[in-house]
Amino acid sequence: MTVLSINVNKIAVLRNSRGGALPSVLAAAKTCMAAGCGGITVHPRPDQRHIRPDDVRDLAGLLLDQGKRHVDVEFNIEGNPFAPSRGSYPGLIELCAETRPAQATLVPDADGQITSDHGFNLQKDAARLAPLIRRLKDLKCRVSLFMDADASDIALAAELGADRIEIYTGPYADAYATGNYQRALDDCIRAAEQAHSAGLGVNAGHDLSQENLGAFLKAVPDVAEVSIGHALISEAIYDGLANTVRNYLAVIAGCKA
Repeated sequence: MTVLSINVNKIAVLRNSRGGALPSVLAAAKTCMAAGCGGITVHPRPDQRHIRPDDVRDLAGLLLDQGKRHVDVEFNIEGNPFAPSRGSYPGLIELCAETRPAQATLVPDADGQITSDHGFNLQKDAARLAPLIRRLKDLKCRVSLFMDADASDIALAAELGADRIEIYTGPYADAYATGNYQRALDDCIRAAEQAHSAGLGVNAGHDLSQENLGAFLKAVPDVAEVSIGHALISEAIYDGLANTVRNYLAVIAGCKA
């Protein structure tokens, strides 16, 4: 069954807007885990506007037991592997080396972006990505590359040593909101098929919600993981965090073949 990995960045956004320690990223992660999620995702950025390096370390401590990874819940760290260290932010690869997540998701986002809005151009970025992927693999991290659904170079991810791609689902979510989403969904289906043909696993994320997730999972073959943050935390304001996690898990369970 598809794993639900919950991005807790928005908890950190709320905390940072006031200062202090509340709401607690760690407590939110524990609540999500108790409700049955299969993963916790964070996306630290050099400007530290939400998740900070200490949050990453605290979550690693929660998800590791005597140096061994949590058997039920994976830790996924995503971010721009090309962004240099800045202040107390050591860089994505260095954070992964320190905290040893189960998965590292590489995303080509720039500092000025409010949120990730495009995938890699592997024809352009392959030479820079290859040694970083090798280093992450040496750390025993599964590596996923954030890719546009209509990208023509998905198979190259396998040649670079990646294990999975994460389909950028923002365009699908936007199209779903208009009611005219079949073309965007078809792009996601083709992306997944290309990935599987190349021996890659398939993750998906960005603007997935309770409303659009079911249609996506029923159509797109063999999605290993969905990473959901903004919509889930937004919905949790009304329904509660644990209840919202359970609602998502019910959607996923309803899409089992």
